[in-house]
Amino acid sequence: MHLLPSTLRSNLPVAAFACLLALAACSRPAPEQALRETLAAMQSAIEARDAEALDDRIAEDFIGPEGMDRRDAHRLAQLVFLRNQEIGATLGPLQVSMQDQHATVNFSAALTGGRGQLLPDSAQVYQVTTGWRLREDKWELVSAEWKPRM
Repeated sequence: MHLLPSTLRSNLPVAAFACLLALAACSRPAPEQALRETLAAMQSAIEARDAEALDDRIAEDFIGPEGMDRRDAHRLAQLVFLRNQEIGATLGPLQVSMQDQHATVNFSAALTGGRGQLLPDSAQVYQVTTGWRLREDKWELVSAEWKPRM
């Protein structure tokens, strides 16, 4: 006894294959898309003044300007967050260069900070170059350099 109509039975292999393709496509984002999502999450963490959320994406062996390490980066974030009740972070177009389990991302970043008033107390635009490593399906920031553009 067949419970499915004959037209559905004959199309069942095609439908099953289409479902498998859809599930495979949705299972996890491509590496570049995952990296872009990581950068967006870090941008949100900066605007939320959440140093702990930033720490989750910074590699243990992180290196920044003038020998800055992971702990120094955390302290810098805490200092900026303490000085500013509100922080704005706007990233320019991301230029992503992928190499196996590594990537480089270049972008501009406009950062503002203030005491929650109508206008920010400070603003600066930077040119930023970041280095990333994919470890266990998670992108982590391994290096960063930034230079003021104004």
